[in-house]
Amino acid sequence: MKAYFDHVATNPLDPRVLEAMMPYFKEEFGNPQSVYDLGIRAREAVEKARQQVASLINAKPSEIIFTSSGAESNNFALRGIALARQNEGRHVIVSKVEHHSILNSARFLEKSGFTVTFLPVDKYGMVDPDTVKKSITKETTLISIIHASSEVGTIQPIKEIVKIAKEHNIIVHTDAVASTGNIPVDVKDLGVDLLSMAAHQFYGPKGAGALYVREGLRIVPLIYGGIQEGGRRAGTENVPAIVGMGMAAELAKKELPERIDHVKRLRDRLVKETMARVENIYFTGHPEERLPGHASFCVEFIEGEAMLLMLAARGIYGASGSACSSKALKASPILLSMGIPAQLAQGSVVFSLGKDNTEEEVDYFINEFPQIIKRLREISPYQKGWEEAGSPACKPE
Repeated sequence: MKAYFDHVATNPLDPRVLEAMMPYFKEEFGNPQSVYDLGIRAREAVEKARQQVASLINAKPSEIIFTSSGAESNNFALRGIALARQNEGRHVIVSKVEHHSILNSARFLEKSGFTVTFLPVDKYGMVDPDTVKKSITKETTLISIIHASSEVGTIQPIKEIVKIAKEHNIIVHTDAVASTGNIPVDVKDLGVDLLSMAAHQFYGPKGAGALYVREGLRIVPLIYGGIQEGGRRAGTENVPAIVGMGMAAELAKKELPERIDHVKRLRDRLVKETMARVENIYFTGHPEERLPGHASFCVEFIEGEAMLLMLAARGIYGASGSACSSKALKASPILLSMGIPAQLAQGSVVFSLGKDNTEEEVDYFINEFPQIIKRLREISPYQKGWEEAGSPACKPE
């Protein structure tokens, strides 16, 4: 049996999305900027997709800029707004649990003369709005806080942060790549000025993303060239991918309640059985304010990479917060920022479920995972747990 539990990495393309895309690979191959019929039909397809994506997040079509990915949207938002408002101030606030595309963009801004505050988080990976308030200065022009973490699943209190920001005329961006299409996302309700998303996170194609930019907000382009996307993002449009993103957005809006109920039911059972059958395991992230299909753990005595390899050998696919770099296994900065000891953080593992996962796949996981942990612990060089060694653990309350 195969069980794909790594939907935070990417999702399979919905067959209905592929069907919508196919004509634009073949007979409808026109450039949307061309004035003849092939170009006109391609342009109409792009504008239909813009309406579909806008509808998913309750935005206006004119507020959607298509990009190549969530990472590009994040770069565009952070650098574009910071540069557009640099005469008003050169201070930017982000959290320590952001995606690398935000963190590295922030570091680029630091090298360019901006001051950046990296906000701490609590043990659940959540930003305290009061900490945001205390970090604001007269120079602050932009706050970027992730909507939901792909690593620990925690959903941030964006509405409260926006309320604080607006009292100081500060622009707010949120990286909603992990949340858009997976939970309700309404830009009017959240109050954000910019929001990043990626099609492959809700069963659309890779290579398609979008950035919501509130109407009337000035942003400096990341890519210069032609007049595409209102002159804000140059480059010939990837029409098939954009069409696919539009269809995926339409399907997500229609099917979202059913999808949420399905993955949450499977997730809750997976978590309950795993915690009951595996000793010295800790659930990470917020227990309630989290993505519905997301389960993340720290497992004592074992490294995440070892678990993933043995799981994959049995057809179970997940992820880990650990990253192999320079032949050294390094703990996740996100887990470390939550106060989890480095040794324990190296034993992180993440399982994210999707709309096509089944009860049988969860049964298979529940049976196989404890056996894998038992086998790995038999060959583990560690002799005692982190709590016994005097280190704080990440047990939920």
